Amino acid sequence: MKQLIPRHLAVLLLCITAQPLLAAPASHIEASYDVIGFGMTLANISETFNRKDDSYHIESVTRAVGLLARIKPETIRVTSQGKITPQGMLPLSYALTREIDTQKNASAKFNWETSILTHNDYKGVQDMPLPKGTQDRLSVLYHLPLQVQPGEAEFKFNMTDGNNLEDYNFSLTAETQRVRVPLGTFTTRYISNTPIGETVKYEIWMATELNNFPIKIIVTDAKGGKLTQVLTQVTITP
Repeated sequence: MKQLIPRHLAVLLLCITAQPLLAAPASHIEASYDVIGFGMTLANISETFNRKDDSYHIESVTRAVGLLARIKPETIRVTSQGKITPQGMLPLSYALTREIDTQKNASAKFNWETSILTHNDYKGVQDMPLPKGTQDRLSVLYHLPLQVQPGEAEFKFNMTDGNNLEDYNFSLTAETQRVRVPLGTFTTRYISNTPIGETVKYEIWMATELNNFPIKIIVTDAKGGKLTQVLTQVTITP
């Protein structure tokens, strides 16, 4: 049974958490997603986004279900806090915690005044240069739609998961697509990145009827492992 789910796909579950996209941040969002792989539902995601003035807090909780829960009933909690600026999301802290594999917990602190990014993971505490515009794996999917302007199609920035800091290059297609998910069928814009080295590939379908809220996300790792996330419920409070 364990051979059905390669260990490297656990990394994708970490990458796929976190996901609302809005043209302008709402005051409150509650969303639920199913994570699908090998033709079955492997996990459920519950996510909340809260904004107060120019500050935001995001929490995403991924719980294994079905076959994966019997093999490893893991729960992954990811949080991101920061500011919302005219230039987009400005993360200040990021944290990922696991209930079982606690040695894989990781966090990041963003010191924009000194341009220092601090990672804290199994390797210990490490300071490194903080490139302008750096995002984390939660903030990035709120940041992207804020960057989408008429005529803009390429978006480059760094992204951290508390372990590594990597370069990402996203491209937005001009055409719209009709995409069906458990919540319904929506007109979407498609955005994806070109992987560099071992970086993860993201494919995101944003519903135009929902202010570019993501209804479908496919995450593919460097080994070809793939997980699909689909929207099942959403409540948006302006």
